[in-house]
Amino acid sequence: MPPTRTTKTAFPRREGACLLGWASTAVFYTIGAPWLADTAGALVMLAAFLWLFAVLLWCAAAVVRHADGLAHLLGEPYGTLILTIAVVVMEVSLIAAVMVSGKNDVTLARDMMFAVLMIVLNGLIGFTLVLGALRHGQQEYNIAGASSYLTVTATLSVLSLVLPVYTVSTSNPTFTAHQALFFAAATLLLYGVFLAVQTVRHRAFFVEPEQPGLPAEDHATGTIGFHATMLALSLAPVVFLAEKLALLIEHGIAVTGAPHALGGVLIAMLVLSAEAASAIKAALRDRLQRAVNICLGSALSTIGLTVPAVLLIGVLTGKVVQLGLEPVNIVLLVLTLFVSQLTFGSGRTNVLLGSVHLILFAAFVALMFEP
Repeated sequence: MPPTRTTKTAFPRREGACLLGWASTAVFYTIGAPWLADTAGALVMLAAFLWLFAVLLWCAAAVVRHADGLAHLLGEPYGTLILTIAVVVMEVSLIAAVMVSGKNDVTLARDMMFAVLMIVLNGLIGFTLVLGALRHGQQEYNIAGASSYLTVTATLSVLSLVLPVYTVSTSNPTFTAHQALFFAAATLLLYGVFLAVQTVRHRAFFVEPEQPGLPAEDHATGTIGFHATMLALSLAPVVFLAEKLALLIEHGIAVTGAPHALGGVLIAMLVLSAEAASAIKAALRDRLQRAVNICLGSALSTIGLTVPAVLLIGVLTGKVVQLGLEPVNIVLLVLTLFVSQLTFGSGRTNVLLGSVHLILFAAFVALMFEP
């Protein structure tokens, strides 16, 4: 049965997040700008933070809904691919805005990308596997697709976040301009090959395994054009307002003396909220392949698209971009990639595997406050 079109009377109710997002964008870029300044009172800044956080979460939920609609109309893996790319657009826009604004935070991109990897590969995958296992026992996925994700993610993660620590062309964990251009091009090339494999040559690797009795789902309420347009319109306020929220988070960290990396973690958690909701929902409905596509696709797209963007911005603006991780975080990254290969190496998951990832995520959080 073809999807029904959204009626004019239902539009304001169903797309309230998009409307409020654009209204909030207009407010904070005009009369609300003084509310974000350091001279504003603590209560004013707290109210602005809560407002922005709630609006961004609602817009993120709208992005998930329209991505689900596109996933039904286009089929996998296009639906989850659209969702992960939308999230990366938010991430890159935020980092680029901070870099170009003149605030020379040399570790911002590194902290956010590492936070995304830890949140996705440990926190989100851990919760997804545990909740799915508690409801359905062992769950199945396509091992060829998971292996493809992790192979490319491991390669690009080590090249981007570990290798700069050991290069000797610069005195700090950075790339030279020529190295940055080379690794940006190499990263884009490998990610492009992966996309060709995912969407054309071996699309079956990323499709849900046959499960008798599993009911079909239909999240579409309009046409492909409608969902694509509304996804973009719901995503745009997140891009614009995330920068404003980042200013409040940075101010709060400075005032409270919290770890500097906490800012990247909080922003990453907000940016990933759309994918987290969709992945957990898919696992609870016994559609683990979609959850795997979302989680591993998010980790890969973060490295495959954010790293080249950050390196190119650094070269073009002359900003220093420090990608090399601290030794303790290198250990966490390598251990996470190793455990992820074991977790997705059998075609089935259970509650124990999810628990291991949650322990690794807890270790990441604990070491952030006391390295």
